[in-house]
Amino acid sequence: MAQISVNHVTFCYEGSYDNIFEDVSFQIDTDWRLGLIGRNGRGKTTFLRLLLAELEYEGSIRTNIVFDYFPYRLRAEYDLQNAVDVLYELSPECELWRVLCELEQVKLDAEVLYRPFGQLSKGEQTKLMLALLFSQENHFLLIDEPTNHLDIQAREVVRDYLSRKSGFILVSHDRRFLDACIDHVLVINKNSMEVERGNFSSWWENKEKRDAFELAENEKLKKEIGRLQAAARRTALWADKVEATKIGFDPVKEPDRFKNTRSYIGMKSKRMQQRRKNLERRQENAIEEKSRLLKNIETAENLKLKPLHYHKSVLIEARDLALCYSAEPAKPLFEGVCFRLGDGQCLAIQGRNGAGKSSIIRAILAQTAADKEIETGDTQCGTGTEEAPQITSGELRVPAGFIVSYVSQDTSFLRGSIREYAEKRKISEPLLFALLRKLDFERVQFEKPMESYSEGQKKKVLLAGSLCEQAHLYIWDEPLNFIDVFSRMQLEALIKTYRPTMLLIEHDEAFIQEIGAEVLRL
Repeated sequence: MAQISVNHVTFCYEGSYDNIFEDVSFQIDTDWRLGLIGRNGRGKTTFLRLLLAELEYEGSIRTNIVFDYFPYRLRAEYDLQNAVDVLYELSPECELWRVLCELEQVKLDAEVLYRPFGQLSKGEQTKLMLALLFSQENHFLLIDEPTNHLDIQAREVVRDYLSRKSGFILVSHDRRFLDACIDHVLVINKNSMEVERGNFSSWWENKEKRDAFELAENEKLKKEIGRLQAAARRTALWADKVEATKIGFDPVKEPDRFKNTRSYIGMKSKRMQQRRKNLERRQENAIEEKSRLLKNIETAENLKLKPLHYHKSVLIEARDLALCYSAEPAKPLFEGVCFRLGDGQCLAIQGRNGAGKSSIIRAILAQTAADKEIETGDTQCGTGTEEAPQITSGELRVPAGFIVSYVSQDTSFLRGSIREYAEKRKISEPLLFALLRKLDFERVQFEKPMESYSEGQKKKVLLAGSLCEQAHLYIWDEPLNFIDVFSRMQLEALIKTYRPTMLLIEHDEAFIQEIGAEVLRL
């Protein structure tokens, strides 16, 4: 069993104001199934790049093993090549028989190897890449968010697959996925990194206990410091009064006083001054102890939303709905879909990739005023000129004159500054900044171009933009991709508190269960 030893590592990007990692030290074993947890922008992917020796840093990372990274850096020309040729391009030393053994474990038929790589679904590509990774012996794997864009069925297959493996670091924000796959946790806190045995749930339970203890200890120390400050002031006042009586006295008022009492008064004043110094020293110790607390507590402020309520009880209704695209009029995506979305209701659409989940959203947007902007090619909502599906049978009822706030699963259109984004989307810039601050955005990020943001930070910009809007219906297409666990919990609390009318496509089962959404399965 080998080890990875991280010793006094410090790193920051060129031109950055602050270090991402500062004097970090820990050790991990290479047979662990390690989950890497941290808020967006804390440096999870950066840490993986440090292990891969792609970035220069201070300190040392010592190990004798080879690292492999998921997802692979794929080139556009791979889409036209057969999948088996892509495997050899990515890893010329791979052994096909080992890959075939792994494909069986991820429930993927060997025939996918001889299909064009670009024709494989996201789930098939993910499974194929993971099979390639685990087919190589004596490699330690760095698996960065494998569940993004995977449907529930594919997540279950990948989850079961990883739970039988070992020797990897897994970055994921899906709580149930992490619980099933990992036996140790590596956490990037605000001011440190720590390793703990267990899965996400056990770490979270311990974290809540630690946070509660530190908060209670902090309150106790605050009271103690206040008491010591008052006592020190009181003692200093007494000492000063006694010191002032050391020289000179009124024989009439103080008949028992004589010159030799001067030394006695001086000693009394000295003792009181010493007591004051002792109180101040205890106060300094309490302040120092207090300064060590709360450094890594994650503050998750409550988000706010002002949804509009429509005058009708039912906003959207589908009866025996079938959709298709004009290029394939004879082949509907699905048939016989029925659902109703009432005011204040939350509905989550689930199903395998390609089942038509996003097509339902496009069909709804096509019948709303919001779609007029989308069809003109305005990418402020992230949809560009996507084609709307056609209704081949059944009906989709969408009332006129109601407002929709839409969050796309695509973030690639975000360019320029946040201020330009707020102006283009016609939302309040101070409100947008305030919401992003609550979602753990550093102020310095507001001055950077959005192209430099991590995927999680880009998604937060879209979500905060939607929360700035007052709408009758909030449509979010896979909103939690790349979003950290703490922000997911903030969004859960928001939806439970304000109960907006919401249509979601989301595969995080813990999130769906927590917000009490009804589920439409395609």
